[in-house]
Amino acid sequence: MTEKTTDRVTFLVTSGNGPGECCLAAAHILARMREEAEDMGADLDISEVPAKHGVKSAVVTLHGPCADCFAQHWVGTIRWISKSTLRPGYKRQNWFAGVSRLAAVKAIAATGDVRFDTFRAGGPGGQHQNTTDSAVRATCLQSGVSVVVRDGRSQHRNKALAVERLAALRAAQAEIDTADQARDANLRHHALKRGNAHRTFKGPRFNEVT
Repeated sequence: MTEKTTDRVTFLVTSGNGPGECCLAAAHILARMREEAEDMGADLDISEVPAKHGVKSAVVTLHGPCADCFAQHWVGTIRWISKSTLRPGYKRQNWFAGVSRLAAVKAIAATGDVRFDTFRAGGPGGQHQNTTDSAVRATCLQSGVSVVVRDGRSQHRNKALAVERLAALRAAQAEIDTADQARDANLRHHALKRGNAHRTFKGPRFNEVT
């Protein structure tokens, strides 16, 4: 029997109640996720809650056949070893952020007006993708959340995928905005296990320590 896999996963990336350096760690995590998703040929949609320095938290949705593998690679406590750039001379060099998987949400129809911008798709996909304005950016005018889709071969298909992904992203964000999800998220903030890092990175370039 073949194990069932999913082509979409949603995460909560959080700096917990940590200081600004932990928010910087969360921002580094999102940047690294973007790089890894691009290398895997997957699409990554991110809705951030910014902090004074870096990112307080973010809802991240990944679309692609590698979604489960990506989740296994990231879910857990992430440790960043780096001297503080916010407080020169500060002795502490270990900063933590967390990545947890959110329950799957049913995609809902996007509410409010959605603006579509089209542009030429780059990357793999053949000559057709690279010579037509098939890639689509969909922006919810109400929330400002946007997604980019370039994997379909037609503009029509990419618009449909963009609306679906925008709806899923907004549904996930709405879920954690409810009282129950806010409490869950708060528990997640406090559940960062400082001594049990799933992945460790080091320095301003966020190089992984293996």
